[in-house]
Amino acid sequence: MQIVDARVVVTSPGRNFVTLRIETDEGVTGLGDATLNGRELAVAAYLRDHVAPLLVGTDPHRIEDTWQFLYRGAYWRRGPVTMAAIAAVDVALWDIKAKVAGLPLYQLLGGASRERVRTYGHASGRDLPELFDSIRARLAEGYPAVRVQTGVPGLKLVYGVRTGDPAPRPAGPAVEDWDTAAYLRHLPAVFEAVRGEFGPDLPLLHDAHHRLTPSQAARLGKDLEPYDLFWLEDCTPAENQEGLRLVRRHTTTPLAIGEVFNTVFDFQTLVSEQLIDYVRAAVTHFGGVSPLRKLFDFAALHQIKSAIHGPEDISPVGMAAAIHLDLAVHNFGIQEYAGHTEATREVFPHAYTFTDGYLHPGERPGLGVELDERAAVAHPYEPAYLPVNRLQDGTVHDW
Repeated sequence: MQIVDARVVVTSPGRNFVTLRIETDEGVTGLGDATLNGRELAVAAYLRDHVAPLLVGTDPHRIEDTWQFLYRGAYWRRGPVTMAAIAAVDVALWDIKAKVAGLPLYQLLGGASRERVRTYGHASGRDLPELFDSIRARLAEGYPAVRVQTGVPGLKLVYGVRTGDPAPRPAGPAVEDWDTAAYLRHLPAVFEAVRGEFGPDLPLLHDAHHRLTPSQAARLGKDLEPYDLFWLEDCTPAENQEGLRLVRRHTTTPLAIGEVFNTVFDFQTLVSEQLIDYVRAAVTHFGGVSPLRKLFDFAALHQIKSAIHGPEDISPVGMAAAIHLDLAVHNFGIQEYAGHTEATREVFPHAYTFTDGYLHPGERPGLGVELDERAAVAHPYEPAYLPVNRLQDGTVHDW
Protein backbone atom coordinates (compact mmCIF):
# COMPACT_ATOMS: atom_id res chain seq x y z
CA MET A 1 0.00 0.00 0.00
CA GLN A 2 1.21 3.50 -0.87
CA ILE A 3 -0.02 7.05 -0.41
CA VAL A 4 -1.06 8.49 -3.76
CA ASP A 5 -2.56 11.82 -2.70
CA ALA A 6 -2.59 14.23 0.26
CA ARG A 7 -4.94 17.21 0.06
CA VAL A 8 -5.77 20.06 2.40
CA VAL A 9 -9.38 21.20 2.81
CA VAL A 10 -10.17 24.49 4.58
CA THR A 11 -13.81 25.08 5.51
CA SER A 12 -15.69 27.34 7.91
CA PRO A 13 -19.05 25.91 9.05
CA GLY A 14 -19.19 28.37 11.96
CA ARG A 15 -15.48 28.00 12.75
CA ASN A 16 -12.49 27.63 10.45
CA PHE A 17 -11.17 24.05 10.21
CA VAL A 18 -8.13 22.68 8.36
CA THR A 19 -8.38 19.02 7.36
CA LEU A 20 -5.79 16.77 5.72
CA ARG A 21 -7.16 13.97 3.53
CA ILE A 22 -4.70 11.19 2.66
CA GLU A 23 -5.59 8.64 -0.03
CA THR A 24 -3.90 5.32 -0.74
CA ASP A 25 -3.61 3.27 -3.94
CA GLU A 26 -6.06 0.76 -2.45
CA GLY A 27 -8.75 3.39 -2.04
CA VAL A 28 -8.47 3.70 1.74
CA THR A 29 -8.51 7.30 2.98
CA GLY A 30 -7.62 8.91 6.27
CA LEU A 31 -8.44 12.28 7.82
CA GLY A 32 -6.39 14.48 10.14
CA ASP A 33 -7.22 17.75 11.91
CA ALA A 34 -4.69 20.58 11.45
CA THR A 35 -6.75 23.48 12.79
CA LEU A 36 -4.80 26.25 14.53
CA ASN A 37 -7.37 28.82 15.58
CA GLY A 38 -6.50 32.28 14.25
CA ARG A 39 -3.54 30.99 12.20
CA GLU A 40 -5.28 28.34 10.09
CA LEU A 41 -3.81 29.29 6.72
CA ALA A 42 -0.25 29.05 8.05
CA VAL A 43 -0.79 25.36 8.79
CA ALA A 44 -2.67 24.81 5.52
CA ALA A 45 0.29 26.21 3.56
CA TYR A 46 2.79 24.21 5.62
CA LEU A 47 0.91 21.01 4.83
CA ARG A 48 0.14 21.75 1.20
CA ASP A 49 3.52 23.16 0.15
CA HIS A 50 5.99 21.34 2.39
CA VAL A 51 4.52 18.13 3.81
CA ALA A 52 2.03 16.68 1.31
CA PRO A 53 4.63 16.26 -1.48
CA LEU A 54 6.78 14.19 0.89
CA LEU A 55 3.98 11.75 1.65
CA VAL A 56 3.19 10.61 -1.88
CA GLY A 57 4.73 7.22 -2.56
CA THR A 58 5.32 6.35 1.10
CA ASP A 59 3.90 3.48 3.15
CA PRO A 60 0.97 4.71 5.29
CA HIS A 61 1.50 1.93 7.81
CA ARG A 62 4.89 3.35 8.91
CA ILE A 63 3.32 5.80 11.33
CA GLU A 64 6.19 6.16 13.80
CA ASP A 65 8.80 6.46 11.07
CA THR A 66 6.75 9.10 9.26
CA TRP A 67 6.29 11.07 12.49
CA GLN A 68 10.03 11.07 13.22
CA PHE A 69 10.81 11.98 9.60
CA LEU A 70 8.51 15.02 9.71
CA TYR A 71 9.67 16.11 13.18
CA ARG A 72 13.41 15.52 12.92
CA GLY A 73 13.85 15.79 9.19
CA ALA A 74 12.77 19.43 8.92
CA TYR A 75 15.44 20.47 11.45
CA TRP A 76 13.18 23.33 12.68
CA ARG A 77 11.33 21.50 15.43
CA ARG A 78 8.33 22.16 17.64
CA GLY A 79 6.00 25.15 17.49
CA PRO A 80 2.22 25.13 16.91
CA VAL A 81 2.30 25.30 13.10
CA THR A 82 4.75 22.43 12.71
CA MET A 83 3.10 20.25 15.34
CA ALA A 84 -0.43 20.82 14.04
CA ALA A 85 0.74 19.77 10.58
CA ILE A 86 2.45 16.65 11.93
CA ALA A 87 -0.66 15.89 13.99
CA ALA A 88 -2.83 15.90 10.89
CA VAL A 89 -0.56 13.37 9.18
CA ASP A 90 -0.30 11.17 12.26
CA VAL A 91 -4.06 11.04 12.85
CA ALA A 92 -4.80 10.41 9.17
CA LEU A 93 -2.36 7.49 9.13
CA TRP A 94 -3.92 5.99 12.26
CA ASP A 95 -7.31 6.38 10.58
CA ILE A 96 -6.04 4.42 7.56
CA LYS A 97 -4.37 1.72 9.64
CA ALA A 98 -7.51 1.13 11.70
CA LYS A 99 -9.70 1.04 8.59
CA VAL A 100 -7.41 -1.55 7.01
CA ALA A 101 -7.64 -3.59 10.22
CA GLY A 102 -11.41 -3.24 10.19
CA LEU A 103 -11.37 -1.91 13.77
CA PRO A 104 -12.19 1.35 15.55
CA LEU A 105 -8.99 3.19 16.40
CA TYR A 106 -9.22 2.61 20.15
CA GLN A 107 -8.82 -1.14 19.57
CA LEU A 108 -5.39 -0.52 18.03
CA LEU A 109 -4.44 1.54 21.09
CA GLY A 110 -4.94 -1.41 23.43
CA GLY A 111 -8.71 -1.61 23.56
CA ALA A 112 -11.16 0.07 25.90
CA SER A 113 -10.14 0.82 29.49
CA ARG A 114 -13.65 2.07 30.31
CA GLU A 115 -17.17 1.89 28.95
CA ARG A 116 -17.57 5.60 28.22
CA VAL A 117 -15.74 8.94 28.45
CA ARG A 118 -16.69 11.46 31.13
CA THR A 119 -16.95 15.10 30.00
CA TYR A 120 -17.34 18.59 31.36
CA GLY A 121 -19.28 21.45 29.81
CA HIS A 122 -18.87 25.22 29.82
CA ALA A 123 -21.07 27.47 31.96
CA SER A 124 -20.71 31.23 32.20
CA GLY A 125 -22.58 34.35 33.20
CA ARG A 126 -22.10 38.06 33.57
CA ASP A 127 -23.70 37.86 37.01
CA LEU A 128 -24.81 35.11 39.39
CA PRO A 129 -28.38 34.65 38.05
CA GLU A 130 -27.06 34.30 34.50
CA LEU A 131 -24.32 31.94 35.68
CA PHE A 132 -26.81 29.77 37.59
CA ASP A 133 -29.02 29.55 34.49
CA SER A 134 -26.01 28.47 32.43
CA ILE A 135 -25.03 25.78 34.95
CA ARG A 136 -28.60 24.47 34.99
CA ALA A 137 -28.55 24.32 31.18
CA ARG A 138 -25.36 22.24 31.20
CA LEU A 139 -26.80 19.91 33.82
CA ALA A 140 -29.97 19.53 31.75
CA GLU A 141 -27.77 18.49 28.82
CA GLY A 142 -26.36 15.73 31.00
CA TYR A 143 -22.88 17.06 31.78
CA PRO A 144 -21.57 15.45 34.99
CA ALA A 145 -19.07 18.30 35.57
CA VAL A 146 -19.11 22.02 34.75
CA ARG A 147 -16.46 24.66 34.08
CA VAL A 148 -17.51 27.93 35.71
CA GLN A 149 -16.48 31.27 34.18
CA THR A 150 -17.87 34.56 35.45
CA GLY A 151 -18.03 38.24 34.73
CA VAL A 152 -16.02 40.54 36.99
CA PRO A 153 -17.54 43.83 38.25
CA GLY A 154 -16.10 46.76 36.32
CA LEU A 155 -14.95 44.67 33.33
CA LYS A 156 -16.92 44.61 30.08
CA LEU A 157 -15.50 41.57 28.24
CA VAL A 158 -13.96 38.67 30.14
CA TYR A 159 -12.59 35.36 28.82
CA GLY A 160 -15.12 32.55 28.69
CA VAL A 161 -18.19 34.71 29.39
CA ARG A 162 -20.62 35.06 26.51
CA THR A 163 -22.28 38.43 26.13
CA GLY A 164 -25.49 36.90 24.83
CA ASP A 165 -25.42 39.13 21.77
CA PRO A 166 -24.54 37.42 18.47
CA ALA A 167 -22.08 39.61 16.63
CA PRO A 168 -20.33 39.41 13.25
CA ARG A 169 -16.69 38.47 13.19
CA PRO A 170 -14.58 41.59 13.68
CA ALA A 171 -11.95 42.59 11.13
CA GLY A 172 -9.27 42.07 13.76
CA PRO A 173 -9.03 40.60 17.24
CA ALA A 174 -11.71 41.54 19.75
CA VAL A 175 -10.29 43.30 22.80
CA GLU A 176 -11.12 42.06 26.29
CA ASP A 177 -10.24 43.95 29.48
CA TRP A 178 -8.69 42.74 32.69
CA ASP A 179 -8.09 43.67 36.33
CA THR A 180 -6.35 40.96 38.33
CA ALA A 181 -7.08 42.46 41.75
CA ALA A 182 -10.81 42.71 40.99
CA TYR A 183 -10.83 39.13 39.72
CA LEU A 184 -9.07 37.75 42.80
CA ARG A 185 -11.51 39.59 45.08
CA HIS A 186 -14.58 38.46 43.16
CA LEU A 187 -14.01 34.82 42.25
CA PRO A 188 -14.07 33.10 45.68
CA ALA A 189 -17.49 34.62 46.42
CA VAL A 190 -18.75 33.28 43.08
CA PHE A 191 -17.74 29.73 43.97
CA GLU A 192 -19.21 30.12 47.43
CA ALA A 193 -22.52 31.07 45.81
CA VAL A 194 -22.34 28.23 43.27
CA ARG A 195 -21.68 25.68 46.02
CA GLY A 196 -24.56 27.13 48.02
CA GLU A 197 -26.91 26.75 45.05
CA PHE A 198 -25.74 23.41 43.60
CA GLY A 199 -24.31 21.61 46.59
CA PRO A 200 -20.97 19.92 47.36
CA ASP A 201 -21.10 17.01 44.91
CA LEU A 202 -21.04 18.74 41.50
CA PRO A 203 -17.48 18.73 40.09
CA LEU A 204 -16.57 22.36 39.34
CA LEU A 205 -13.67 23.58 37.19
CA HIS A 206 -12.30 27.04 36.49
CA ASP A 207 -9.91 28.43 33.85
CA ALA A 208 -7.67 31.36 34.86
CA HIS A 209 -6.34 31.39 31.27
CA HIS A 210 -2.68 32.21 32.00
CA ARG A 211 -3.49 35.59 33.60
CA LEU A 212 -1.84 35.32 37.01
CA THR A 213 1.69 35.46 38.33
CA PRO A 214 2.79 32.42 40.36
CA SER A 215 2.14 34.21 43.67
CA GLN A 216 -1.29 35.36 42.50
CA ALA A 217 -2.09 31.84 41.31
CA ALA A 218 -1.02 30.42 44.67
CA ARG A 219 -3.32 32.87 46.47
CA LEU A 220 -6.25 31.99 44.22
CA GLY A 221 -5.72 28.26 44.63
CA LYS A 222 -5.64 28.69 48.41
CA ASP A 223 -8.74 30.90 48.43
CA LEU A 224 -10.66 28.32 46.36
CA GLU A 225 -9.76 25.32 48.53
CA PRO A 226 -13.00 25.52 50.59
CA TYR A 227 -15.01 25.00 47.39
CA ASP A 228 -13.29 21.74 46.39
CA LEU A 229 -12.57 22.43 42.71
CA PHE A 230 -12.04 19.53 40.35
CA TRP A 231 -9.23 21.68 38.99
CA LEU A 232 -7.88 25.18 38.45
CA GLU A 233 -6.75 25.43 34.84
CA ASP A 234 -3.84 27.45 33.41
CA CYS A 235 -3.40 29.42 36.62
CA THR A 236 -0.15 31.00 35.39
CA PRO A 237 1.79 30.95 32.09
CA ALA A 238 3.47 27.57 32.37
CA GLU A 239 6.42 28.41 30.15
CA ASN A 240 7.80 29.57 33.51
CA GLN A 241 7.73 26.03 34.84
CA GLU A 242 9.62 26.93 38.02
CA GLY A 243 6.70 29.18 38.94
CA LEU A 244 4.52 26.11 39.39
CA ARG A 245 6.75 25.04 42.29
CA LEU A 246 5.59 28.10 44.21
CA VAL A 247 1.95 27.44 43.36
CA ARG A 248 2.23 23.79 44.40
CA ARG A 249 3.79 24.68 47.75
CA HIS A 250 0.90 26.94 48.73
CA THR A 251 -2.27 25.18 47.56
CA THR A 252 -3.76 21.71 47.31
CA THR A 253 -6.25 22.78 44.63
CA PRO A 254 -5.66 20.40 41.68
CA LEU A 255 -3.94 22.04 38.69
CA ALA A 256 -4.45 21.44 34.97
CA ILE A 257 -2.09 22.83 32.34
CA GLY A 258 -0.97 22.30 28.75
CA GLU A 259 -3.38 23.36 26.02
CA VAL A 260 -0.77 25.68 24.44
CA PHE A 261 2.02 23.10 24.72
CA ASN A 262 3.26 21.24 21.65
CA THR A 263 5.77 18.60 22.80
CA VAL A 264 6.69 16.49 25.81
CA PHE A 265 9.57 18.87 26.53
CA ASP A 266 7.04 21.52 27.54
CA PHE A 267 5.71 19.12 30.18
CA GLN A 268 8.96 17.54 31.32
CA THR A 269 9.48 19.48 34.56
CA LEU A 270 5.78 19.75 35.36
CA VAL A 271 5.29 16.00 35.14
CA SER A 272 8.56 14.74 36.61
CA GLU A 273 8.18 17.02 39.67
CA GLN A 274 4.42 16.34 39.93
CA LEU A 275 3.61 20.05 39.74
CA ILE A 276 0.28 19.45 37.99
CA ASP A 277 -2.54 16.92 38.24
CA TYR A 278 -3.87 16.89 34.66
CA VAL A 279 -2.15 17.28 31.28
CA ARG A 280 -4.29 19.35 28.90
CA ALA A 281 -2.63 18.96 25.49
CA ALA A 282 -4.76 18.48 22.36
CA VAL A 283 -4.23 15.76 19.77
CA THR A 284 -4.42 18.46 17.09
CA HIS A 285 -1.67 20.68 18.54
CA PHE A 286 0.63 18.07 20.07
CA GLY A 287 1.66 16.16 16.97
CA GLY A 288 -1.14 13.60 16.95
CA VAL A 289 -2.15 10.40 18.68
CA SER A 290 1.37 8.92 18.74
CA PRO A 291 3.15 11.51 20.94
CA LEU A 292 0.10 12.22 23.10
CA ARG A 293 -0.18 8.55 24.04
CA LYS A 294 3.50 8.63 25.01
CA LEU A 295 2.90 11.75 27.13
CA PHE A 296 0.02 10.07 28.96
CA ASP A 297 2.18 7.04 29.68
CA PHE A 298 4.88 9.36 31.05
CA ALA A 299 2.29 11.20 33.15
CA ALA A 300 0.90 7.94 34.51
CA LEU A 301 4.27 7.17 36.11
CA HIS A 302 3.70 10.27 38.27
CA GLN A 303 -0.02 9.72 39.03
CA ILE A 304 -1.05 12.49 36.65
CA LYS A 305 -4.16 12.08 34.50
CA SER A 306 -5.18 13.02 30.97
CA ALA A 307 -7.58 15.85 30.13
CA ILE A 308 -7.44 16.48 26.38
CA HIS A 309 -8.23 20.02 25.22
CA GLY A 310 -11.58 20.00 23.41
CA PRO A 311 -12.92 23.45 22.44
CA GLU A 312 -15.12 24.23 19.42
CA ASP A 313 -12.06 24.94 17.26
CA ILE A 314 -10.97 21.30 17.44
CA SER A 315 -12.80 19.77 14.47
CA PRO A 316 -14.82 16.54 14.78
CA VAL A 317 -11.76 14.78 13.31
CA GLY A 318 -9.57 15.94 16.18
CA MET A 319 -12.35 15.33 18.69
CA ALA A 320 -12.83 11.76 17.48
CA ALA A 321 -9.09 11.07 17.83
CA ALA A 322 -9.25 12.42 21.39
CA ILE A 323 -12.23 10.22 22.32
CA HIS A 324 -10.54 7.07 20.99
CA LEU A 325 -7.48 7.90 23.08
CA ASP A 326 -9.63 8.73 26.13
CA LEU A 327 -11.30 5.35 25.93
CA ALA A 328 -8.00 3.48 25.70
CA VAL A 329 -5.61 5.09 28.20
CA HIS A 330 -5.70 3.89 31.79
CA ASN A 331 -4.97 7.28 33.40
CA PHE A 332 -7.89 9.10 31.80
CA GLY A 333 -9.24 12.02 33.83
CA ILE A 334 -11.91 13.97 31.95
CA GLN A 335 -12.64 15.27 28.45
CA GLU A 336 -13.59 18.85 27.62
CA TYR A 337 -16.51 18.85 25.19
CA ALA A 338 -18.02 22.05 23.81
CA GLY A 339 -19.91 20.44 20.91
CA HIS A 340 -20.18 21.73 17.36
CA THR A 341 -22.67 23.57 15.17
CA GLU A 342 -25.19 21.70 13.04
CA ALA A 343 -23.32 22.92 9.95
CA THR A 344 -20.08 21.44 11.31
CA ARG A 345 -21.78 18.12 11.91
CA GLU A 346 -23.02 18.14 8.30
CA VAL A 347 -19.51 18.76 6.95
CA PHE A 348 -18.00 16.12 9.27
CA PRO A 349 -20.50 13.26 9.78
CA HIS A 350 -19.22 11.17 12.67
CA ALA A 351 -19.86 8.01 14.65
CA TYR A 352 -19.03 9.34 18.10
CA THR A 353 -21.95 10.03 20.40
CA PHE A 354 -22.68 12.26 23.39
CA THR A 355 -25.20 10.67 25.74
CA ASP A 356 -26.03 11.71 29.32
CA GLY A 357 -22.78 13.65 29.59
CA TYR A 358 -20.53 10.88 28.28
CA LEU A 359 -18.83 10.35 24.92
CA HIS A 360 -18.16 7.16 23.01
CA PRO A 361 -16.19 6.96 19.72
CA GLY A 362 -18.45 4.35 18.13
CA GLU A 363 -17.49 1.12 16.43
CA ARG A 364 -16.86 2.17 12.84
CA PRO A 365 -13.40 1.24 11.54
CA GLY A 366 -10.89 4.06 11.86
CA LEU A 367 -11.78 7.36 13.48
CA GLY A 368 -15.40 7.07 12.46
CA VAL A 369 -15.44 10.52 10.84
CA GLU A 370 -16.02 11.44 7.21
CA LEU A 371 -15.53 14.70 5.30
CA ASP A 372 -18.38 15.81 3.05
CA GLU A 373 -16.43 17.97 0.61
CA ARG A 374 -19.56 19.21 -1.16
CA ALA A 375 -20.87 20.52 2.14
CA ALA A 376 -17.43 21.93 2.97
CA VAL A 377 -17.37 24.03 -0.21
CA ALA A 378 -20.53 25.80 0.93
CA HIS A 379 -18.60 27.21 3.92
CA PRO A 380 -15.49 29.02 2.62
CA TYR A 381 -12.73 30.26 4.88
CA GLU A 382 -13.43 33.48 6.78
CA PRO A 383 -10.62 35.47 8.40
CA ALA A 384 -10.95 35.20 12.19
CA TYR A 385 -8.82 35.91 15.22
CA LEU A 386 -8.74 35.01 18.88
CA PRO A 387 -9.26 37.99 21.19
CA VAL A 388 -6.48 39.96 22.82
CA ASN A 389 -6.49 41.11 26.42
CA ARG A 390 -5.53 44.53 27.81
CA LEU A 391 -5.21 45.87 31.32
CA GLN A 392 -7.21 48.95 32.20
CA ASP A 393 -4.27 51.21 31.31
CA GLY A 394 -4.09 49.63 27.83
CA THR A 395 -1.15 47.26 28.42
CA VAL A 396 -1.40 43.99 26.50
CA HIS A 397 -1.87 41.11 28.94
CA ASP A 398 -2.02 37.32 28.56
CA TRP A 399 -5.15 36.03 26.84
